[in-house]
Amino acid sequence: MRIEFVKLQGNGNDFILIDEMEAEVIPEDMKSKFAMLFCDRRFGIGGDGVLFLSQSDSEDVRMRIFQPDESEPEMCGNGIRCLVRYAFDREYITGECTVETGAGTIPVVLGYDENGEFSATIQMPIPAFTRGRIPATGDPDSEYSEEIGTYQVYAVNTGVPHAVVFVDEIGAIDPSILGPVIRNHPTLPEGANVNFVEKVQDRVLRIRTFERGVEGETFSCGTGATASAAVAQRLGYVGDDVLVETKGGPLRIRLGEIVTMSGPAEPVFIGMLQF
Repeated sequence: MRIEFVKLQGNGNDFILIDEMEAEVIPEDMKSKFAMLFCDRRFGIGGDGVLFLSQSDSEDVRMRIFQPDESEPEMCGNGIRCLVRYAFDREYITGECTVETGAGTIPVVLGYDENGEFSATIQMPIPAFTRGRIPATGDPDSEYSEEIGTYQVYAVNTGVPHAVVFVDEIGAIDPSILGPVIRNHPTLPEGANVNFVEKVQDRVLRIRTFERGVEGETFSCGTGATASAAVAQRLGYVGDDVLVETKGGPLRIRLGEIVTMSGPAEPVFIGMLQF
């Protein structure tokens, strides 16, 4: 069958979006295979995941995401920005909305500024530092801090599990080599995204992220930027307003009783595929 899709990106974290607001387009038992096939950058469209937009019984819209390895993570920060950008442009939602995800309800404020630039501010899940909620092995009420190889590794859940490693020079790190070692460490039974973080200034971090499910480095990761800022604040490296520089551009993280992540999202192209 012929299916319309939209390609979007948030700071270079790119997604294929399938609009299922009117009816299911990809059968439930085929969604994971669809993601595996069409996220392929040689034989498919290419993307870090497939977003499925549908109606919700409790919120304004519902988002599901499937990754190239056929897994379905609870949520994706950059993916939500891309999804609400599309939904806003299609007038499915207004400038304030809620998105149903596997990690719970995500409130969003979005729109265009005076220069015509689009931005979305996502209210992220409150970072969870205990092993029981990451999840990680060991005392479920203790925080995660492990020596893996020569690195001190911290972990937190910001909707999905993240490991955070602070380094002196991020340009000297190869996430494709170090990432899988930490991502698959036995203390992280469900695996984790892995963020390598360099403190650039008092309010600026620079990160590179190896993503679980993509099984490679991505240009940006919203939950990873949030995780990196949250761990850095907990260690006293930064305050509550942090600019996180990813390979694809900056994200603004604000920490407190409410945690937010702000950044852009842009459509790339619309197309038809055969499935």
